[in-house]
Amino acid sequence: MGDRGSHLSTGVEIVRGNDPFRISQVYETEPVGGVAQDDFWNLVLEIQTDASPLDLLARAREAEAACGRTREVHWGPRTLDVDVLLMGDETSENPDVLVPHPRMYERAFVLIPLQELAPHLVTQDLLNSFRERVVPLGTLDMLR
Repeated sequence: MGDRGSHLSTGVEIVRGNDPFRISQVYETEPVGGVAQDDFWNLVLEIQTDASPLDLLARAREAEAACGRTREVHWGPRTLDVDVLLMGDETSENPDVLVPHPRMYERAFVLIPLQELAPHLVTQDLLNSFRERVVPLGTLDMLR
């Protein structure tokens, strides 16, 4: 909801902190979860960090709060939604932040930008199995 480019930019800045990073293009996708709402803008951010999964979750929640995120309807409209997907070989079984993200490989809107940054993690056969509409919009800098 709102200024999607600004919300994504704010999210990237807060989540990356001072860590080195790379960012995928922005992709427009259909909403997931069955709640009627506008299309989403998605991207994947890769950071090199010593932060723990819980530290990254704290950054994610800080970014969401900075963009005015409220949690009124499960999978409903929101300004920003930040998930921790992977942390190298590290795992987390903490129910607040499961790593790797348990539904990551079920979502083209995650896998297409992830493949852009880490092609070895996502096969073309897997991408071909999706029917979701995922449209590249360009870089975040272009969309602000």
